[in-house]
Amino acid sequence: MAEAALDAVRRELREFPAAARELSVPLAVPYLDKPPTPLQFYRDWVCPNRPCIIRNALRHWPALRKWSLPYLRATVGSTEVSVAVTPDGYADAVRGNRFVMPAERRLPLSCVLDVLEGQAQHPGVLYVQKQCSNLPTELPQLLPDLESHVPWASEALGRMPDAVNFWLGEAAAVTSLHKDHYENLYCVVSGEKRFLLHPPSDRPFIPYELYTPATYQLTEDGSFEMVDEEAMEKVPWIPLDPLAPDLARYPSYSQARALCCTVQAGEMLYLPALWFHHVQQSHGCIAGLHFPHSELLV
Repeated sequence: MAEAALDAVRRELREFPAAARELSVPLAVPYLDKPPTPLQFYRDWVCPNRPCIIRNALRHWPALRKWSLPYLRATVGSTEVSVAVTPDGYADAVRGNRFVMPAERRLPLSCVLDVLEGQAQHPGVLYVQKQCSNLPTELPQLLPDLESHVPWASEALGRMPDAVNFWLGEAAAVTSLHKDHYENLYCVVSGEKRFLLHPPSDRPFIPYELYTPATYQLTEDGSFEMVDEEAMEKVPWIPLDPLAPDLARYPSYSQARALCCTVQAGEMLYLPALWFHHVQQSHGCIAGLHFPHSELLV
């Protein structure tokens, strides 16, 4: 009887992703033409753990009109920021048998802008992407240009964001497939971000493996070395590239169903906790993130 009960549980677990997709996962990420009320947001999107793109959510932010590369150069060009540097644009990603974190350099933002505008070169791919509320800590001069939180989201979630982040980088900078345990509000101010999403119910089809953590080091001649972080435990990470999945090695991924969407300037993506996401961007995209349960990105 015990074995029969286990078989029944296994059968239900195998069928769960398809049932969850049929009941609650949209065929495409829905658009809202205006911000929802706190009740609508909580009832229609947070509770069912469903993403959506909100248009006209940022139109009252001065940043939407002001934030351009020349404006950033004039306003905060001399300010030093933390910049992730990688040889191929992939930070916090699997490379070979390592989970590799980016080299980090402190550079004046004007140096990053020079590279983005083709006025200078720098080894590797640059991406201003530091978490932990880098906007107020590194670029406080820009804070008057936007809201410190999204009121309807903060009310619905019952707390203020724990972090407000600023992201700016080259088109080659890519965020590998991963999930976060907190709610995300991605706010695109300039350019666009392209998301590939998987609901949490696709987890059985998404491979995880354990990797030795390492960090890129940028040498004096402009090349990169991987240096192991020997004091750290192995890191569980997704080795699969959803844009070119190796189905011979990971055949279960063929049963997953990705949602793809593009978030344009002035739009906001609500990405619920535990949704897997892979992110690309246009060159020089300026974006941020509110994490109402943990952080905020702009």
